[in-house]
Amino acid sequence: MHRLDDERSSGRDERNEMRKFFEIGGILAAIVLIAFGIGALVLGVNGRNTVRDSLKLEQIVGSDDMTPALIAADARKAGLPASLKTPTVDIAGKPIDSGDRARAFASYMRIHTLEATGGLTYAQMGRFATADGAAKGTNDPAAAQKGPDGEPVANGARNIWVTATALTTALNTSYMAEQTALFGIVVGIALLLSGFGFAILAIGGALRNADRTVTFGKRDPKPARTPVPVA
Repeated sequence: MHRLDDERSSGRDERNEMRKFFEIGGILAAIVLIAFGIGALVLGVNGRNTVRDSLKLEQIVGSDDMTPALIAADARKAGLPASLKTPTVDIAGKPIDSGDRARAFASYMRIHTLEATGGLTYAQMGRFATADGAAKGTNDPAAAQKGPDGEPVANGARNIWVTATALTTALNTSYMAEQTALFGIVVGIALLLSGFGFAILAIGGALRNADRTVTFGKRDPKPARTPVPVA
């Protein structure tokens, strides 16, 4: 009898030690999650502020024609294809101080660039200008317009596209950077909530309940029937 009691006591001690181990592990996991959550939040907020501060330094303001209606009308006048997708955000007269506005400004710049090149992209234009001034230009030095020094003149329309591409890429990068920072903030909040959840479960003694909520393949034992005396 004493041996059986000792075995039961030993089993309870082992279970208690195991519960303490998991509780400590849960608290440590909570601390790590909360720390990572705070770090992600700080990095996300700093990244977002850096993007917006950098955009403000450039002092970019949307031009008067940067409205959906006006840019669509200008595109039709320039003979651009009707299938061309035009911007849908109104930034006329507004400061470009956020990633969303930077992306919208870049889309307006692309329409302006296509208007200047007659709807041609960089790959559709030649390196050199021609005497007729066409934006298409030529890659043949012999057919190119010559400058005072006798050398072929660079295609100005193609250079406009190069400059516009550099600016729009920088603006779109600002948009992506702000979205990445926003994602970091969301991840930070999720990590914080997970960390607090782990802490509540561990400190609240969720592992101390001897009755398991989920059982696999086990049935509750049927209560023993009390024999009915026969008269």
